[in-house]
Amino acid sequence: MNPATALATVLVDELVRGGMTDAVLAPGSRSAPLALALDAAERAGRLRLHVRVDERSASFLALGLAKRTSRPVILVCTSGTAAANFHPAVIEASESAVPLLVVTADRPPELRGTGANQTIDQVKLYGSAVRWSCEVGVPEERPGMVGYWRSMASRAYAAALYPDAGPVHLNVSFREPLIPNGDDTWCEPLDGGGSGVWTRVRESAPGSVLHVPPTRRGVLVVGDGATNVKRYVAAASMAGWPVLSEPIGNGRYGDHAMSSYHFLLGTPEFVEAHQPEVVVTLGKPGLSKPLLAMLRRAQEHIVVTPSLTRWPDPVRSATQVAQEVEIPVVSGDDGWLKSWRAVDQAAAAAVDKVLDEDEEVTEPRLARDLVATIPGGSLLLTSASMPVRDLDQTMRPRRGLRIMANRGASGIDGLVSTALGMALGHSGRSYALLGDLAFLHDQNGLIIGPREQRPDLALVVVNNDGGGIFSLLPQASLRDPFERVFGTPHGVDLERIAAAHGIPYTRLDSAGQLSRALAGDGLRIVEAKTDREKNALLHARMRQAAHEAIKTAL
Repeated sequence: MNPATALATVLVDELVRGGMTDAVLAPGSRSAPLALALDAAERAGRLRLHVRVDERSASFLALGLAKRTSRPVILVCTSGTAAANFHPAVIEASESAVPLLVVTADRPPELRGTGANQTIDQVKLYGSAVRWSCEVGVPEERPGMVGYWRSMASRAYAAALYPDAGPVHLNVSFREPLIPNGDDTWCEPLDGGGSGVWTRVRESAPGSVLHVPPTRRGVLVVGDGATNVKRYVAAASMAGWPVLSEPIGNGRYGDHAMSSYHFLLGTPEFVEAHQPEVVVTLGKPGLSKPLLAMLRRAQEHIVVTPSLTRWPDPVRSATQVAQEVEIPVVSGDDGWLKSWRAVDQAAAAAVDKVLDEDEEVTEPRLARDLVATIPGGSLLLTSASMPVRDLDQTMRPRRGLRIMANRGASGIDGLVSTALGMALGHSGRSYALLGDLAFLHDQNGLIIGPREQRPDLALVVVNNDGGGIFSLLPQASLRDPFERVFGTPHGVDLERIAAAHGIPYTRLDSAGQLSRALAGDGLRIVEAKTDREKNALLHARMRQAAHEAIKTAL
């Protein structure tokens, strides 16, 4: 057995023993030993292999799988710029704390810096975006290598999970030959002398519990990436606190969930009368500027984080940080919660009235109706720009959904592939709400080989022919340069893109057609055409109606 085949075989075997169930491969020559080892593992029923021809699409597919399953996914490519195309997904994985095992094949040292084809400097290629980086070295046939490879693989798997989940980079140098030579002999047993994992890593015990000061005037905020959400939502409910959960915080359910907090906290009269004594945040909030303003004003802001190595505090207002907190039950008057709830319901009713005035397809109504229409147990991925904000401002409380987004770095990259990966890792129906630019940015994610598994996924694309969010920002006042440098109209026919990939396509012409448009199985595209200027005016009307209702209800 040649050294390249031996290393690849051992590496894949150890990762599978550690718990890896999915692998994503972007084909190449130098990565051939890893590709063959992964293929052999799939044939043996030990993992699922997903192959994509575009490295960026492959990387976001792996990101989606890992984010949905919370298990490390191995992501493999050849040398050169192929590895560089992984970088956006690696950054997103780092910022979102998603466990990802990035394995880049490389030329051996003697070919580096010589002008050899497809050779770049890949050592620590991803910089501080990875939790751990290892230059594995060129494999050699000598005793002790198997122990080194297995120990290194065990550490990589653990480093992707503990103490702070995120991406890990293994740079693996291969000398030729790169394919098996028909000889299975090696100088020592490749199985490492056992069937268990080489090094077992256990998560350290959590720190002591922080007890929140007893108060009825508290607020629970749930942002992206929050953990133990059900436990803390239940505790906040027992304490009589309102719950302000972003859709991707997955805590917007029950009687304590405020669906119009964005409008409430943007109304000075409400803010003045509803100053909390303590705010507890889970995950990373960041969709609503009024919410961030509340955190900035908070007398006591307690951040709950799984890891004390880093924590989200976007406005630097945290007064305490803890891995676990106890929200005490306080008896007494529940006027605090009743006041929040009454005003929230008034604002929501006002917004709904604006959205329901006619059957025209609008972006906020589509977001609201989509989350209300899809069946329980569904997964919904939303773009990190306008779609997730539309959800935040219009979604009414409901249980039984898993809503996710790439909000770690909030990039537009790889969202089609991320949705595919999440859908492949989800056991129920899957949906994605994307803007047209996000969809077009990752068209290559639609390239799925005939032998690859296809998920049950409806891609709902809001097509306003450009960057809709800019019409709601100060840039919109710059009339002359706006359309070219911010609006960026593209004029692309999405139906033709669907046809080119052989994907079923449906045009959503009225709001009432949504259920019918979403019907079906497998990968499919639903397009909703909207107008950016009309959307900006609609948002202004929603905001005005909500503020008037809030002032009336106070």
